[in-house]
Amino acid sequence: MNGNIPLAERLRPSSLDDYIGQRHLVGENGIIRKMIESGRITSFILWGPPGVGKTTLAKIIAAATEASFFTLSAVTSGVKDVRDVLEKCKAEASSMFTKVRPILFIDEIHRFSKNQQDFLLGAVEQGIVTLIGATTENPSFEVIRPLLSRTQVYTLKPLDIEDMETLLRNALTRDPVLKERDVRIVEKNALFRYAGGDARKLLNILDLLEQSTSSGETVVIDDATVTEKLQENPMAYDRNGELHYDIISAFIKSIRGSDPDAAVYWLARMVMGGEDPEFIARRLVILASEDIGLANPNALLLANATFDALHKIGWPEGRIILAECTVYLANSPKSNSAYMAIAAAMEAAEKTGNLPVPLHLRNAPTALMQELGYHQGYKYAHDFKGNYVEQQYLPDALVGKRFWNPCDNPQEARMWQRLNDLKSGN
Repeated sequence: MNGNIPLAERLRPSSLDDYIGQRHLVGENGIIRKMIESGRITSFILWGPPGVGKTTLAKIIAAATEASFFTLSAVTSGVKDVRDVLEKCKAEASSMFTKVRPILFIDEIHRFSKNQQDFLLGAVEQGIVTLIGATTENPSFEVIRPLLSRTQVYTLKPLDIEDMETLLRNALTRDPVLKERDVRIVEKNALFRYAGGDARKLLNILDLLEQSTSSGETVVIDDATVTEKLQENPMAYDRNGELHYDIISAFIKSIRGSDPDAAVYWLARMVMGGEDPEFIARRLVILASEDIGLANPNALLLANATFDALHKIGWPEGRIILAECTVYLANSPKSNSAYMAIAAAMEAAEKTGNLPVPLHLRNAPTALMQELGYHQGYKYAHDFKGNYVEQQYLPDALVGKRFWNPCDNPQEARMWQRLNDLKSGN
C-alpha cells in the first residue's frame, strides 16, 4: 500500500527534527523554532521556490502547538470559501476548549484577489486566526500593503547540496519501499541538477527510478539513467525551478554587462518557457535604477513605460516591448551611484540612530516653535544666484559626509561639475 503513496508524501516530516533545510529559520536560533518553543505563533508569510517545505513547515507548527489547522488554496478558493473557513475559525477560536488560535494556511496566497485578502485582514486584526501564507512570488508586489504590515515575511531558500544529500540518505534508509530495494548510487550530479534545490522534485525523481526498475533488479542512480528516465532536455526552462533563477540572473548580468545579444537570448528563453511577462518587466524597472541610474535617467522612464504597456497590449505582442526595452537598457551607459548612495545612507542611518533635524530646516507653524528657534536662519535657495546657497542640510553629526559619488559617465560628470561650480560661485 505504501508504494501507491508518492515518496514525497511518505517522507513528509512531522517534526522539526526531521525537517530538512531552512536552518536560518528552524535551526537552533531560528525565529520559527523559537516561536514554536514559546508556543506563541504570529502571522507570517513564507516566500520561496516550490518544494522547499512551506506547506510542511506550516503543518509542523500546527502539530507542535496543538492548533487547529485549516487550509485554503488561492488557486481554487473564492470569496465564499474564505468566508466559510473564517467562520469555522471564529467558532473554534471562541470555544472555551481552545487554547491556541487556529492556524489558517493559504497556499499560493499571491493569487488571492484584493477582496479575498481584505477578508483575511480583518480576521488577522481581530485575532481570529494565525495566518500562515505561502507564496513563490515576491509578496511586496502580490500581497496588499495592510496585510503585509500585519505579517512577517520569511524567505525560504532552495535546498543546498548538503540538504539534498541528507534527503537522499533519508529516502534510502527510512522509506519502507526503498529500504527493500537494492539501490546503487554511481553519480548524483544529474539527480541534484534536475532537482534544482526542490525536495519534492528530487523525491519524485527517486520515485520514478524505483517504479521504472523491475522488482529484483538494482535501482541504479547515475547521470545517464536519470537523464534517460526523465526524458527531458536538461536545458528546458522551468519557471518554478532552479533555471527560473539562473536565467533571470544571466539576463540581468547580460544587460548590466552591455551585451544586448546575450540579453535578448535569455529573454527569448524566458518567453518561450512561459515566464510571467510582468516578472520580467519588474526586473527591468529595478535594473534601470540599480545599474543604469543617473548615467541615463530615461532608462527608468522607458522601463516603467514597458511595464505599463504590457498591461495595455498583452501577450504575445508584449514580447516585442520587452525586447525593445532589453536592447535599450543593454546599450545604455551604466551607473550604480544611486544604488550605492542609498546603501551608504541607510548604513549611516542605522549606525547613528535618530539624529535630530537641524532647527533651521524645521518648519515653524506655531508661535511656540518659532520661539524655540525652528526655521530661524534658513536660507531660501531661490533667493540666491543660481538657486543655490551654501548651508547645512545634514545632521550635525554627519556634516561633511558624502553618500553620492558620481560614476564615470558624461551625464554624472556634468552633474558633478555643476555642483562644484555652484559651490565655488562660478
